[in-house]
Amino acid sequence: MKRISIVSAALLLVLAGVGYANRGVLSAWGYEIFLSDKVESSFANSYKPLSDRPATSETKVEEPFSMLLMGVDARAKERGRSDTLIYTVVRPKDGNVLMVSIPRDTYADIVGKEKQDKITHAYAFGGPEMAVNSVEKLLDAKIDHYASINFQGFVKVVDTLGGIHLPIGKDIVNKGADHEKFTVKANKDSYSGVEALNYVRYREDAGGDMARTNRNRVFIEELIHKASSLQQWNKIPEVLDIVGDNFLTDLPPASMSDLAKQFLQTGHEIQSYTLKGEGKRMGKQNLWYFIADEDDLNTVRSTISAWLNPDTPVSELTVPGNENGSNHSELTGNPSL
Repeated sequence: MKRISIVSAALLLVLAGVGYANRGVLSAWGYEIFLSDKVESSFANSYKPLSDRPATSETKVEEPFSMLLMGVDARAKERGRSDTLIYTVVRPKDGNVLMVSIPRDTYADIVGKEKQDKITHAYAFGGPEMAVNSVEKLLDAKIDHYASINFQGFVKVVDTLGGIHLPIGKDIVNKGADHEKFTVKANKDSYSGVEALNYVRYREDAGGDMARTNRNRVFIEELIHKASSLQQWNKIPEVLDIVGDNFLTDLPPASMSDLAKQFLQTGHEIQSYTLKGEGKRMGKQNLWYFIADEDDLNTVRSTISAWLNPDTPVSELTVPGNENGSNHSELTGNPSL
């Protein structure tokens, strides 16, 4: 069984939305005819260059580049926090993608705030600029582009697709004094967008940050699974519009469209990794933080450097602890989960 992580799913939405998930029946030629213009128009208002960096003028991306993918949980009139942070390296020529997940509670320097805090707070403090700069410092690696997706948009996508399956074996009850109150019933055949979002937001289980990261992954896997089985082509433009309305990036729409066509034409592999470390309570308020392991961080930094080097052979594109290449998803033909 092939598994598509939350990271890969976010990237698929960046590249081509639901059209990508249906690539088994959508050739690059068909994409050009039916969806190329739609992708560009849907994401026209999503283009937002970082204020502290020059806007890119590129339209064709060929060399390896890095992108910070952020899943943002923002309620109305809120900037929100980046609940999901994934440092991604995309290699368009050989079709390989590296995705490094950063736990939201990672204790890190918040660049621009001159303080240390949970890295998820960087987005709330200073938007994508502060999040990008803080992750760059944590990983000691450049970030060429960013993309953020508001989870609120996924509610509409799920409902448009008619609901999704979620592996909920017992009722999920969020009832803590400081938490939003909700219940998600177990063993339902299908879950609505609001129920799916509450599944992602749930935070009262023993697994903490890592369990929530896993639920994010499961949610997106199921979303892509539903999208990949979508037979109603007339819904694809609607889904693209929803994603476009809840999406920000400094990649021009033409660049995203070009990348989508490249990935439609070639099979490719996605290798994913999550930073290692341990949780502990710290400070006067005794707050919970994730402390990244320094040895692991150094290994990840070396891995990123190798992936960004266009001369690195495909055979050497691995993730820490997986030099045999077993921790990857090979995406050729119709995706399966």
